Amino acid sequence: MNENSNGVVANATELEWAFPSVDPGALPLGARILVQLRRTKKKTSSGGIILVEETKEAEKWNNMVAKVVAVGPLAFKKRDTMEAWPEGSWCEIGDFLRVPKWGGDRWEVSVEGQEKEDPALFMVLNDHEVIAKITGNPLAMKAFL
Repeated sequence: MNENSNGVVANATELEWAFPSVDPGALPLGARILVQLRRTKKKTSSGGIILVEETKEAEKWNNMVAKVVAVGPLAFKKRDTMEAWPEGSWCEIGDFLRVPKWGGDRWEVSVEGQEKEDPALFMVLNDHEVIAKITGNPLAMKAFL
């Protein structure tokens, strides 16, 4: 089990699968944040109906749960003075966030040894676009499409 900064416990194996450790192949510049989107398992509907590939792709890219991987050098700073925002940084590397469904620059990276499974998904967004910091189990957070 894995405990986050708020004492919420998540299954470590599931967490590792949802957010595999892979090189995203990019780092954020300026006031941007690099996040890894949660991977979703391929599945059928609750009624046993097999979901078409288009539906699975939509669910994959509409995912709004992410883990902070890197923070650009100007993130959470006033652009004119480079002083930290009065409220400080909204997130740090390793935090889990809610991110916008639309927007950001998104790409996928295959996970070594898991080529037949879904790839790892990454997104770069502006620091002010962070929606919320997840204080509970990031695996339990549901997004509605």
